[in-house]
Amino acid sequence: MSEVLSIVLGGGKGTRLIPLTSVRAKPAVPFGGKFRLVDIPISNCINANLRQVYILTQFNSASLHLHLSRTYVFDTFSKGFVEILAAEQTFEHSDWYGGTADAVRRNFIHFASQHPEYYLILSGDQLYRMDLQDFIKKHKESGAAISIACTTVNREEASQLGILKVDKKNTIVEFMEKPGPTRDISDFKVPPSDSHKTEGYLASMGIYVFNAPAMESCLDNDRTDFGKEVIPDAINHLKVNAYRFNGYWEDIGTIKNFYEANLELTTLSPRFDIYDELLPIYTHMRNLPPSKMNFSNMNQSLAAEGCIITNATITNSIVGVRTIIEHGASLNGVVCMGSDFYETEAQKRQKAETRTPSMGIGKGSIIKGAIIDKNACIGESCRIGVDDIIRRDGNYGNYHIIDGIIVIIKNAVLYPGTQI
Repeated sequence: MSEVLSIVLGGGKGTRLIPLTSVRAKPAVPFGGKFRLVDIPISNCINANLRQVYILTQFNSASLHLHLSRTYVFDTFSKGFVEILAAEQTFEHSDWYGGTADAVRRNFIHFASQHPEYYLILSGDQLYRMDLQDFIKKHKESGAAISIACTTVNREEASQLGILKVDKKNTIVEFMEKPGPTRDISDFKVPPSDSHKTEGYLASMGIYVFNAPAMESCLDNDRTDFGKEVIPDAINHLKVNAYRFNGYWEDIGTIKNFYEANLELTTLSPRFDIYDELLPIYTHMRNLPPSKMNFSNMNQSLAAEGCIITNATITNSIVGVRTIIEHGASLNGVVCMGSDFYETEAQKRQKAETRTPSMGIGKGSIIKGAIIDKNACIGESCRIGVDDIIRRDGNYGNYHIIDGIIVIIKNAVLYPGTQI
């Protein structure tokens, strides 16, 4: 598959995922206790033997760069690579990327040395597992210049996605970007199928295969975005094919999406299976010790490596790497991202002198319906999301409330007895 060059779009500012994206790029947001969102598209590539991968980045990219450089190092004999291409100033350009298409166009000079026959465009912030070899095979068989991966969605979901109209041969004849909730799109409906028992709409997943000449001709202009400009124009003069994907797919676009997608992993039969041994999700190997559970009760929850949980009750929650949970704490419906390091005894003593809580979750704290970002220090007897008080969405300094979900920011310090 060396004829295929994979390009993962590192995303823009990710404003709808603030505060998780306040200090990191959207693809670098921790997921599932031990992964990062960018691990999903890269793992899909590796599992399909696609080993020439570029990541295009721009905003808050330091932690993303660090994660990628630590994680994806191929041997010198495979000619594989995962290489970062950050927005850069040149004699031709001195500004930021204007959009997804502009980001690809401005890196053609770097792609040219690989002499690709096909470009595979992937998003860095989606949750799915796709057979990319089959996608590329179907693209070749279709004789199309461009293929778009699409999935069936309901009317509400279609409002915020690009939807497609196809003929009997899956050739796309019309494309509409984000029609909104009120526009009449009934003529875009597709009938029920074996995998979808109700009628719906075909939505673009933002995953494309371009023949190399088609990519170059489609970007020989000043258009900046694939979904809004490049794809609708291409449909008018090129053959564009729809590749129907029937598996689980989630666009991690909002805090609510992110929260629900994480907790779905804790269900008895999650739609996204992280335990598939044949199609693993790769991430940074930390060489941490196993998690230790001391007299604790864990129900339908995940705990990543290196955690120490003592006499606590954990329900329907994710406990991220290196999380320390003290005696009597209770978590219900919590996505805890864990910590980047363990505090030393000297650091803990120094904090104790100023009555600052140590990293982790303190004794007797009760937390419900929350996301706890990395390195948070939550003191003893805190009550978060459990009391019958009015909570309005907003930014409250150490925490935000978004769609009723409490988000404790990275490096936050909540002193003993804090009530939210």
